[in-house]
Amino acid sequence: QVQLVESGGGLVQAGGSLRLSCAASRNMFNIYVMGWYRQAPGKQRELVARITSGGNTDYADSVKGRFTISRDNAKNTVYLQMNNLKPEDTAVYYCNKDPYERIYWGQGTQVTVSS
Repeated sequence: QVQLVESGGGLVQAGGSLRLSCAASRNMFNIYVMGWYRQAPGKQRELVARITSGGNTDYADSVKGRFTISRDNAKNTVYLQMNNLKPEDTAVYYCNKDPYERIYWGQGTQVTVSS
């Protein structure tokens, strides 16, 4: 069973940047559409960015122009570069397939943006 491990979160001031990483225990990114999701306190988990096996990307309107998803198949890793962070970006960030499968949810990585 593939495990996904997210890392790179932290506390940052508004306007700052973070780069999240999602490492898989074996290669799956060249097969599946992969996504970054986030869940803020009291809110449902939402998909914020996705990347196809062909490298096409798509973003939620709330992060478009600020976040960039990418992947490195050789390292079995998907990244989320987050720039110009806003307090409303505060959430736990997860990676998973799109559409997601419950067995792939990891612990996530906390991103906190202070104003």
